[in-house]
Amino acid sequence: MIFLDRQKHSKNPKYILVHCTHGHNRTGFMIIHYLMRTHVSCVAEAINMFAQRRPPGIYKRDYIEALYSFYHEVPENMMIACPPTPEWKRPDDLDLNGEAKQDDDDDNGDPEPPRNESEDKIITNDDVLGDEVPYDQQEALRVLCYKLLEMPLIRGHSQFPGSHPVSLNSENLQLLRQRYYYATWKADGTRYMMLIMRDGCFLIDRNFCFRRVQMRFPHKSLEGLHDMTLIDGEMIIDTVPDSGLKRRYLAYDLMALGAVSKTKLPFSERWKMLEDEIIRPRYYEKNKFESGSKSNPLYKYDMELFSVRRKDFWLLSTVKKVLKVFIPSLCHDADGLIFQGWDDPYVTRTHEGLLKWKYPEMNSVDFLFEVL
Repeated sequence: MIFLDRQKHSKNPKYILVHCTHGHNRTGFMIIHYLMRTHVSCVAEAINMFAQRRPPGIYKRDYIEALYSFYHEVPENMMIACPPTPEWKRPDDLDLNGEAKQDDDDDNGDPEPPRNESEDKIITNDDVLGDEVPYDQQEALRVLCYKLLEMPLIRGHSQFPGSHPVSLNSENLQLLRQRYYYATWKADGTRYMMLIMRDGCFLIDRNFCFRRVQMRFPHKSLEGLHDMTLIDGEMIIDTVPDSGLKRRYLAYDLMALGAVSKTKLPFSERWKMLEDEIIRPRYYEKNKFESGSKSNPLYKYDMELFSVRRKDFWLLSTVKKVLKVFIPSLCHDADGLIFQGWDDPYVTRTHEGLLKWKYPEMNSVDFLFEVL
């Protein structure tokens, strides 16, 4: 993607040639991935587009099934139509040793194409999610995040820009009396920012490393998808009765929407915008797909690696109830509280006004300093 963007502005553009042994299955598999991330909105359209320009297109079922699985779609009428193997595809081609050739277009050739790894397995907070991102693309995404957060960037020295709370102590306790605060629980999960782009969504960990996940975030109008939108949150694993472990992303802040930074807005507005622009459209479209009321319900939200919810915040007056009633009822572990200034802008990195409190028995020791 970075290469192609550069060529648009080049006086002497370069081109990428993609070809396998016969130029159908693996070639089509790669080109359709490109089309899905840049031009078209569904797998069937991309498959047909490739087939029109390279007849008969992809003719191995495995590759077509892998594309539908990767993009969380199902074919119309639940049927995958594969063109017949071309007549010129002779099974008796011989190599230099007089043996039958095997190539990636052969029904008995190479193993199946890569599949989305969502098979049944034990899930943990330490799992590495998503697909690796090339170095050049990751560097470009880092620069984009800094721009969306309106931060100066020193190339090569970029650090995770997400807001970090400080521990509640006797000195900053007064802030809870002086300013308007809301409280939420401190989940025992994994911190991720999420960058929502046209060509995919990217989880951003504390090391400022990006991994791509296949997700769908429609606009509020349900016409088109979000692009250059940045949110903040944490990944948790809920233990759900009768259905086992469920991975969920609890989003709690929005810093940019459609390439426009929202960091200077008060938290109250960003939190509301998160629900109105990001969370609610997903659930609305998901319900329309499941009910069949949308004309083309091919995308399956339940095939995504995790669900997405907005995290709740409450008035300080409810903290006792949060501690005594809400936290014990959670389906995941929590180790304390977060106090968020209701009128605060988004502050990158250490935020002295964002406070955390942990149960005494859950306080961790980051290092041991021994004086000899």
